[in-house]
Amino acid sequence: MATTQLERPGDRGLSARATRALKAVPLAWKRFWRLVSLYMPKRLYARSLIIVIAPMILLQSVLAFVFMERHWQTVTQRLSQATVRDIAAIVDLVETYPNDADYANIIRIAQDRMQLKIDLLPPDPLPAPGPKPFFSILDEILSSEITHQINRPFWIDTVGNSNIIEVRVQLEGKVLRAFVRRSQAYASNTHIFLIWMVGTSLVLLMIAIPFLRNQIRPILTLAEAAESFGKGRPMPLDFRPRGAEEVRRAGFAFIQMRERIERQLEQRTAMLSGVSHDLRTILTRFKLQLALTGTKADTEALGQDIDDMQSMLEGYLAFARGEATEDAGRFNLQAYFDKLGEEATLRKRKLSTALAGDPNVHVRPHAFARLLSNVVGNAFRYAKTVEIIANHGRGSLLVTIDDDGPGIPPEKREDVFKPFVRLDEARNLDASGTGLGLAIARDIARSHGGDIMLDKSPLGGLRAVIKVPA
Repeated sequence: MATTQLERPGDRGLSARATRALKAVPLAWKRFWRLVSLYMPKRLYARSLIIVIAPMILLQSVLAFVFMERHWQTVTQRLSQATVRDIAAIVDLVETYPNDADYANIIRIAQDRMQLKIDLLPPDPLPAPGPKPFFSILDEILSSEITHQINRPFWIDTVGNSNIIEVRVQLEGKVLRAFVRRSQAYASNTHIFLIWMVGTSLVLLMIAIPFLRNQIRPILTLAEAAESFGKGRPMPLDFRPRGAEEVRRAGFAFIQMRERIERQLEQRTAMLSGVSHDLRTILTRFKLQLALTGTKADTEALGQDIDDMQSMLEGYLAFARGEATEDAGRFNLQAYFDKLGEEATLRKRKLSTALAGDPNVHVRPHAFARLLSNVVGNAFRYAKTVEIIANHGRGSLLVTIDDDGPGIPPEKREDVFKPFVRLDEARNLDASGTGLGLAIARDIARSHGGDIMLDKSPLGGLRAVIKVPA
């Protein structure tokens, strides 16, 4: 007959606790590694050194512990046992032949056969115990052996760097004093092992550190070249793939990618130049035909359409070209702000500018001037008051442009960066142009390795934040 074992409430509680404990293990492991990564160095060179040094230190620590525990302590204990055995034999001889007046034969045997220098002193009290040394392996082992083999009151002196150890044993009516060489009771060659271990480790580190630096330098060079190319700057002239095979493959892949991108840009620029020439020719013909035929009232609307088409064409070509072929150079922010002040005066706008840091920034001058002109031009078009704050420091430029215009709803702030997108609430076709101004501005900012973000302005309108490496 089958029986069913009932589960007790205590078993259910134990099972639940075990389940919770098992679930907590991965979380604790993740927290541990998150804490480790927080304090770990971030650079590859430092991490590589840790990968080399940490196992070496761990291995040496284990070897040193095993050596001290198994070899050093064992050898010292055996040497101390033999030394104490010799002293115990002298004690037995002294007690066996108590009638020997000067114990000359015992002293001679101890010196010739046991390499011990002994004296028999009057029965004075033993000296007071002295302070034990910090690392007292010899003191502990020798004291233990004397207690175990002789079992008499004794006093030993192992302190100091002397090569002689003094041992006194209290006998009946006399005190036996023995001078023992430290090498007879102590494994004194241990420091040689430690010196060799530390010395070879230092030599290995002296070889490994330059080797690691040479292996990591090509990676850093590749990163700098990729960063320069991403910011639109020319690649270093001395760049060529070096280092390990994997790093060389990454370098060659980067060079091929750069060449394909530059070739594509050149083809696109050439194609757009041809398209621009053909379309401008057709538009010029239209203008000429309108000028020669019809009345002014009939041709005025068509002429305006042609001007709009030409404006759109120029804007599109500028957006597609992206000023990518311009070389990086020096751009003076303060001089540009002065020009903006003159433009604000002509447009009857209130402008305030502030600049912190070096006014000279390393960008593509014409492209960056167009970026600022597009953003500030929108602010001039839709606002009466404009504030510009530029902060240049720590390898980056941050430009904040605030206005008191109508602003842009949060859900549409990303849409305005798309080509040919216009917001009906803020602009119309006659006043807005082609809808490419902010698209061109973001394209230029990203070609420099930066970006443009829009937000609510403290002035009530729109805030444009431009951040680029400089």
